Amino acid sequence: MNIIEMPTGQQIHWMRDIRRHLHQYPELAFAEFATARCIADHLKELGIPCREQVGRTGIVATLGSTEANAPCVALRADMDALPITEQTGLPFASKTPGVMHACGHDGHVAMLLGAAALLKAKETELPGRVVLIFQPAEEGDGGAQGMIAEGALDGVGTIFAGHIDRNYSLNEIVVQPGLISAFTDEFIIEINSQGGHAAKPHETQDSILAAGQLITSIQSIVAREVHPCFPAVITIGSIHGGNAANVIASHVVLEGTIRTTSQETRDICIAGLQRMTQAMEQLHRVQTSFTFVEGYPPVINDDAASRIAAEVAAGIVGPDRIKSQPMPSLGGEDFSFFLQKVPGCLVRFGAKHTELHDAPAHSPRFDFDEQVLPTGALFLAQTACVALIRKEDLGFFTGK
Repeated sequence: MNIIEMPTGQQIHWMRDIRRHLHQYPELAFAEFATARCIADHLKELGIPCREQVGRTGIVATLGSTEANAPCVALRADMDALPITEQTGLPFASKTPGVMHACGHDGHVAMLLGAAALLKAKETELPGRVVLIFQPAEEGDGGAQGMIAEGALDGVGTIFAGHIDRNYSLNEIVVQPGLISAFTDEFIIEINSQGGHAAKPHETQDSILAAGQLITSIQSIVAREVHPCFPAVITIGSIHGGNAANVIASHVVLEGTIRTTSQETRDICIAGLQRMTQAMEQLHRVQTSFTFVEGYPPVINDDAASRIAAEVAAGIVGPDRIKSQPMPSLGGEDFSFFLQKVPGCLVRFGAKHTELHDAPAHSPRFDFDEQVLPTGALFLAQTACVALIRKEDLGFFTGK
């Protein structure tokens, strides 16, 4: 079902230029002011009205039917960057010190704007309404929640999105129903003691010694308490304690993350961390505290939405290039908050760059093959159209 035509050469260059401009001027979560202005200007150029400052720095644009009860599909792109100093050597490398688009969000914005251009050309033929959501703060700050609270999903029946992925080749699209990502919880452990002179350890308690044993003990939670068929990771990513070589530290702070894909495994890991933290008090005569920080829920793709996504993807890249994701990623995505409200599907666009070093996402050397941009734009636009036509298959609802 080919409703949308492939982007023209001019449109492809337009998307590439947008991506490169955004890459040069990356902005962190909730600071995407210039990014939002760029998006709004391009939407205006296309003749598509939009709401700005939704969820602080987000943008929501609408095209298609103006009827109140018209079926409605949303398409989403995230737009924030990461606190990383770029090392790619690209001619359009970041000009903002210590900030870089190292996860492809610049490409996601360019794709969604490309989809907007394709949909605008067919606007009078759309059997419903399409909402374009440009979302801030995906990288850990949960920008989706603010946009939802401010009405980004009002009237929306289903939602689709895509993520650039260098683990897959160009023109491969990953479509997987069900659970595809993890809970992204975090924790903070504080260990306090009297502290004292390094030469007189018998006079005090050692917070660093307690922290070291705790770190080692924590690894047994996944190895010995979690069912081996359910993936889980507990990582300590930050340790702070002590100020001098001849002082026994009185205060140590550990910060880490828990990645799980089931509520049962999540509960086991949290309980294990709490128990082991408390056990250090008696073992080392220190005082401890454990703080749990709830993260993103897992992304769970809707079965019906995934079938439509797979059909559209097969029509674009061919059925032999549709890939599955047999095991969920232990990464996180706040697209999950949208999926808690309406059914939908997040896919992955293969964009491995064969001529560049193999740098993963969140690396200072990350880059992707820009030929993925027209593929992503066409997929998003075509999926929106097919979903509107097949609204009965998706169990569409409409609302205020």
